[in-house]
Formats: sequence, structure tokens, C-alpha cells
Amino acid sequence: MPRTMLILAAAVACACAACSQQSPDTASAPTPATSAAPPATAATPAPASTAPDIGINLSYIDKSVKPGDNFFDYANGAWLKTADIPADRSSTGAFYDIFEVTEKHTADLIKNAGASNPAAGSNARKIADYYAAYMDTAAIDKAGLMPLKPELDAIDAIKSREDLARVLGSRLRADVDPINNTNFHTSHLFGLFVTKGLEEASTQIPYLLQGGIAMPSRDYYLSKDAHMAEARDKYKTYVAALLKQAGIADADNKADAVIALETKIAQAQESLIDSENIHKANTLWSVAEFPKKAPGLDWSAYFKAAGLTEVKQIDLWQPSAITGEAKLVASQPIDAWKALLTFHTLNTAAPLLPKPYEELSFDFFGKTLQGTPAQRERWKRAVSATNTDLGDAVGESYVKQYFPASSRTAAEAMVKNLIAAFRSGIQNLTWMSSETKQKAEAKLDTLKVGVGYPDHWRDYSPLEIKPDDALGNHLRAVKFEYELAKAKIGKPIDDNEWWMTPQTVNAVNLPLQNALNFPAAILQPPFFDPNADPAANYGAMGAVIGHEISHSFDNTGADFDAQGRLKNWWTPADLKHFEAATDALAKQYSSYEALPGLHVNGKQTLGEDIADVSGLTAAYRAYRLSLDGKPAPEIDGLSGDQRFFIAFGQAWRSKTRDAALRQQVVTNVHAPGQFRAETVRNLDPWYQAFNIPPDAKLYLKPDQRVKIW
Repeated sequence: MPRTMLILAAAVACACAACSQQSPDTASAPTPATSAAPPATAATPAPASTAPDIGINLSYIDKSVKPGDNFFDYANGAWLKTADIPADRSSTGAFYDIFEVTEKHTADLIKNAGASNPAAGSNARKIADYYAAYMDTAAIDKAGLMPLKPELDAIDAIKSREDLARVLGSRLRADVDPINNTNFHTSHLFGLFVTKGLEEASTQIPYLLQGGIAMPSRDYYLSKDAHMAEARDKYKTYVAALLKQAGIADADNKADAVIALETKIAQAQESLIDSENIHKANTLWSVAEFPKKAPGLDWSAYFKAAGLTEVKQIDLWQPSAITGEAKLVASQPIDAWKALLTFHTLNTAAPLLPKPYEELSFDFFGKTLQGTPAQRERWKRAVSATNTDLGDAVGESYVKQYFPASSRTAAEAMVKNLIAAFRSGIQNLTWMSSETKQKAEAKLDTLKVGVGYPDHWRDYSPLEIKPDDALGNHLRAVKFEYELAKAKIGKPIDDNEWWMTPQTVNAVNLPLQNALNFPAAILQPPFFDPNADPAANYGAMGAVIGHEISHSFDNTGADFDAQGRLKNWWTPADLKHFEAATDALAKQYSSYEALPGLHVNGKQTLGEDIADVSGLTAAYRAYRLSLDGKPAPEIDGLSGDQRFFIAFGQAWRSKTRDAALRQQVVTNVHAPGQFRAETVRNLDPWYQAFNIPPDAKLYLKPDQRVKIW
């Protein structure tokens, strides 16, 4: 993240958590692939032959497990016993199933884009040529490192600190997400993100973000954990091997220099928890202030090379990281910086370089860091890359072919019901003052919800795509995104702008726009089926919708008012109660042990955990309202409430390799799915639905159950 928006840590969709568990292994290499989408090959059992409208899979339930002891295993245990993670995946599960269908649909569209010989410059022509170039390994092998020659020559020509600043500035690119994907573009020291100011609602401003390391997070460089130390040893081997493959002289010593410098950068970076502090991110400097406040980098040369000389003010998302990294530009040897830039250039491009580079990259990022034994088939990587770099072009065709108007209408109706349920919850809060309630309801009044697809599609006419230049196509697409981002600076924000493509299996809350996006791809079984049992729809998709609404009121979203401005709208007493409840939730999640000795960090995942609890609460309330006072039918021996909660538990059905699970716990703001399924223990109706006794392992006394919204 996706994936280019102010997705505050607490503002990413519940599906995004699954993407950290069940992604198409984008973490396996800095490859141009859809980071928000789960995997893409069959691995899970076919649904059992249950009633077609029940919406849950009875064959996944393990009745030997008591729901009150482990609800995740109760809802999914039978599936867990037989499910195999495909060799080219780090995980599998419910989101995997959805993505598998979506990938097949988009693959058909992409592969057939050139069938009618579309006109030069058309979207269809660009799609066909991009895919063809990605699949043309002979052309990639023949080109070798030639597509990188301009970048490598510029690095080699660095003689002074001014030269270094100029090269660093020329490599500045649009970042994807100031928290979850800070280091997505490892070829630059900083990342650029553009949206409106945190307090200024009239125009959009640039944000400068920390970057400069190639492993997933600073923890991989700094942690004393034995697994992290082992990863560092293998990383050193990888860095040296990649440099040797490129014919770089003295590769071993240069690899040492790269890792030493990256470690210093990691030490300067802010932690994930600090990066979530939206108030700390509210650090606005004029361009003229940078040399004095962040000495070490020739900012004049940097901004000129980045094309930002006309910018008046820039917000530093992680101010101490920016100042710390700027100092390193002056204090560390120029040769170390040149080695770093050379490696980052090769590393970022490796998936689109000849096979030896690609294999080295996958061996480290895929096998070592994710535990994934095999590389995905090339056509799947090609589809994923096309979906990323030409996302709207593919998306426009996708919704025409695979997202009927009836699905959009049904989903919009569910959203409407969830908002009404959330409003009811606010009105009935006993601990909140009427003053704060009014401000909270005002946020609901101005909430903008996009379902399925945007109203306007991106214009790709300026982007050049060639049928025989795979790496060049991607580099130009990345530069295209950067130019689009820069073009927004100083202009009013479009509150209806989408930050995800329709074929993305995800959803998002955008606090500065006070808006939600629910792409078409997530609005399909097993999450959503207009013909399915309402209990299943509300337990799965309803909880996703409720989750996104709740992000407007989590520990970060609650800091933004109805106009999307960073502004306190709480009375002191209400805020104190809210913080006490969220602290209790953080402690609850910190008690979960993902792997021996590795616990979830409840403060790191707090925003998502708040959204899960509040979203599930709203979804349950909306489900009951949808019954219009009538009793829910019993189906296959299950009450409506039982089906609702089982649907929620099965939405988090997942199986993850240990290495990938470790990476998620360390680097992601979402708790693993097995713990998100246990959210049910905070809802009174769950206890009643399954007759949970006080001696059950998940049992919480009524006054210990976290209730926020």
C-alpha cells in the first residue's frame, strides 16, 4: 500500500491485514506487483456441498474444538488440518480464494487485450505491450543491464557531496504508504507522498518519508533476535552475490559497506509505532529551512534534481529520520553511498533483469524472508505487474466484465445499513457526552463512500509502453506516478479520488478525505454474495465495511474532524475513557503469541484492533437490524447469530509459513488472522450464541470486554 494514499496505520482495510499474510509475496522481492492483493493459485479445498445460500463452509468447522477455547480453530480447524500452502506462496486462506478468482479474470483481460489489434497509444495496446514485454525473457536477457546504464553511470560519476545530493534527488519517487510500505522504493533515500495538509484543508502538500533500506524494516538490521541475525547473515551473502553478478569489482567489501550504511540508516529511522504518531508527523518546514534544520545534505541540489524547486513547504512524516539520514549523507564516505546506490539500483530492478538476478532476489526475499520454496509462474508475475503499473486501465475493463450493477447496489445498501448501525451505536454510548457524540455523528454525515470503482479513470496517454522493454516500462511507470504526485502539489484535493484499483482485493479508509473505498474485487464470495444468507454477508463483508467505518474513529482516525482536519473534537473526560479502553485492547492483543517467544505488539496493531472490535460490533448490530424484528432462520442446525460469527471467523481463515508470520508481526500494523478472529470475545452476543462458560480460555468477564464504539 497499498497503494498510494495517506493510509494512516489505523486506516488500512481489514483486507490489508490479510494481504500481509496472504499477499502475492511482494515482500519476496522489490518487484512491481500488487502489494494489496492476496495470492493467486489454488490451494484450499473446494467448498463443501452445503446449502447454496448459507455463505459459510460447514466442512471447515472443527467440532472437536470448543468455540470458547479457540474460535479461529473452531471455525477453520478442519480446513487447517488438510490445507497446503502452495510452493510459490508464503500463505493461503480466504483472501487467497478471492484473489485466485480475481487473478484469473484479470489474466484473461490482460492476455486478450491485444486480440483485436488495438490502436497505438490506447489502453488496450499499452496493456498488451506491457504484458508481452514482461513475458519476453529473451529480450530481457539480451538487454542485460543496459536499461540501468543511465542510472549506474550517474552513480559512477559521483565525485562530490553535491553530486551525491543531485543523484539522490533525481531518484526521489512517489511512495506508496507512509507507514506500511515506507521502503517500497529502496532506490531512493526518501519517499514523496502528496495529499492535503494535516491541518490545512484547501491544498495538497508534499510529505517527505524515510527510506533507504532494502530489508522489510529497521528491525531486520537492529533486532538481537536470533532469526533476525540469521537473516542479516544471509542478506550479506545476497548483497555480495548481486554485486558480483553485475561484475562490480571488490564486491565483498562493497557489500560490507552497503550493510554498514544501511544499518546506520536503520538506526536513524523511526520505529513503526513512532511512524503511526500522526501528531509527530505534523512537521511543516519551508524549503529554505531544510539546510539549517537538517544539515548534511545539499538540499538545494537535492530539490532541484527532484523537480521540487517551486515547492514552498514540505511536511516531514518522520522528522528525526529525515534529519538523521541527512547527517549520514555528509558523514559517511562517498564510496559507501555509491556502493549503496549501485546495489539498490540492481536490487530494485532484479525481478526484471536476466534470470540470474531474478533468482538471487527471490532466493533471499522469497525463500529466506518469507519461507516460500518456489517462485511464482512468470505469467502470474506479469499479470500482477500489469495490474500495478496500468491498474486503472485494467480496472476499467474489469468492472465492465465482472462487476454487475446489481452487486454495486447490494453493497451500497449494506454500507448504508452499517453507517446507520454505527450511528445507533454512537447515540447509545453511555460513557460519551452529547457534545462529543455530535462531533462523531458529524463525521458520519460527511463520510464519502466509493463502492466498486471510481467515477473517473486515470489517463495513461503520457506513459510510454514498449513491447520489448520490460524494465524500461516499469521504470517509466514509476516515474509517471511521481509526476502525477508532483502535479497535485498546491491543488485542492479530490475527496472522491480512489487509491485502489477495482481489481484489488482490499478496502481502505482515507481520513484526510473522510472517505472509504470498497473495490469491486473484494465484493465477491466468500465475503459477499447478494444471494447468500444475510448472516454470512454481515459477518464477513459487513465486518469489513464496519472495520473501515471504524477507522474514522480509531486511535488515529479519531484525531480528524468531519472535514478531514487534524483537530481534537473530544471532551477531556471522553478522551480519557477512550484511551483507557484502547489501552486495555492493546494489552489484550499483546498477550497473543504468534510463534514461540514472539508476541503481537498491541500498540503497533492498535488501530486495526480497534477497527476490528468496533467494526464487528457495528456489523452485528446491522445484521440484527436487517432482520426487521423477525427471527433469523436456523440453517443446518446453526442459529443466525452462530452463522454470523462463524462467517467472521472464516473470513480470517489463513495458514502462514513461520518466516512470513515472523515478518508480519515485526513489520505490519495488523495482527495475524488467527488473533483477529478472536475479536469475538469482546462481544456479549458471541457468548450467548455459543453458550461460552466462564472457564473457557477466551472468556472475558463482562467488565473486561472492550467496548469502544
